Amino acid sequence: MEPLGQWGIEPVPAEARRLGLWDYVVLWGDLGIGLLVLLAGSFLVPALSLSQALGAILLGSVIGVTLLALAGVPGSQTGVPTMVVLRPVLGIRGSYLPTVVNVLQLLGWTVFELVIMGHAANAVSKQLVGWDAYAFWVALWGVVVIGMAVWGPLAVVRQWLGRFAVWVMLATTLWLTWYLATRYDVGQLLAKPGAGGFPFWAAVDLVIAMPISWMPLVADYSRFARAPAPAFWGTALGYFLANVWFYGLGALILLAAGVTQEPKGFVEAIALIAGPLALLVLLVDETDEAWADLYSCAVSLNNMFPAVNQRGLLVGLGVFSSAVALLLDITRYEGFLLLIGSVFVPLFGVLASDYFVVRGRYDVNQLFRPGGLYWYRNGLHWPGLAAWVGGVFGYLWIAGKFAWLGLAGLPWLGASIPSFLLALAVYWVLVRLVPIRAGAVSGR
Repeated sequence: MEPLGQWGIEPVPAEARRLGLWDYVVLWGDLGIGLLVLLAGSFLVPALSLSQALGAILLGSVIGVTLLALAGVPGSQTGVPTMVVLRPVLGIRGSYLPTVVNVLQLLGWTVFELVIMGHAANAVSKQLVGWDAYAFWVALWGVVVIGMAVWGPLAVVRQWLGRFAVWVMLATTLWLTWYLATRYDVGQLLAKPGAGGFPFWAAVDLVIAMPISWMPLVADYSRFARAPAPAFWGTALGYFLANVWFYGLGALILLAAGVTQEPKGFVEAIALIAGPLALLVLLVDETDEAWADLYSCAVSLNNMFPAVNQRGLLVGLGVFSSAVALLLDITRYEGFLLLIGSVFVPLFGVLASDYFVVRGRYDVNQLFRPGGLYWYRNGLHWPGLAAWVGGVFGYLWIAGKFAWLGLAGLPWLGASIPSFLLALAVYWVLVRLVPIRAGAVSGR
């Protein structure tokens, strides 16, 4: 019987690294499918035409998925989660800063998932039996998500996603695609011009933001891989197919059905368009995204507090997220997506520079040694922190977020690729000016 237990931040033992290519196709294909991805696709139109939106979806998915899959490679090599992988880049204590940011974004995602699952279940129950019970559904899905997180990643991937969920979701997605393609004039929608007001490259940034939102989590799962290559290709293939498919469906649903761009109205429209059964299947699949967010939130906190019991964290964080979801409804969240991109795209630029250009691999034992190779000065690696901050500033400036300071942006350029390259280059220059000790570079 294969081990299905929990791991904190310590390296996953060889006997527990059981996941191969198909497992990662299933895992990331399933995580790329969801009601929130459909909703994100609806943000691209009608400002862009459907054909322009599809172009942004394809390009943004290629870029975002490549970055996502590459970010998982250090986790496959070391067997440790993402926040620990960042210790050589930012210093052991320096990794606490992205940990705090990641915990906040994961709590936000968990709340978003519970809110949209509550609205979806409520739409189904109102349509079928006339029962309006949003609070009940949020609480119920909170319990389900906590149970999945405690069950553990290997069990969820092997026993739930691989054996059952992926096949049901594939059948439902094919049916929903066929239904929309046969009930609406897709050719006419493709020929309809966009309303304007949303630059193409800004739309690409919005698409990139979805796979990048998983970047701080990817090594939490790639650490269970038998080898780096299957994890890389499985992650890239699974997420690319799902991201393109569901962003595209979201844009099509909004244009075809004229639904609103807020969760409650959007899921109620899906229930009316495709029927409650299709929405119910999408709803059940949404638990996987919430599970991954909650599980990785606890793993990230273990980077700062390794002695805290992970199961206790999972239960506590799950209860907290459910309570917030009951008290706080959401409307539009595209601003949240772009904020995630501004933080984590440059961070991966620094990680990519450090791992793929400067070092080549990390010494696993040194990752956990205060005063060791990755301690630097008081646990902080200033070149990594400075390059990250510079990349974040570059992203926000290009996106036009500093216009209130008189700094005109370049939103037509798109912020993701320039900020990634900026952070990568700045880090490379800084470590030449402040050389890393030879032992830290060689990994010995």
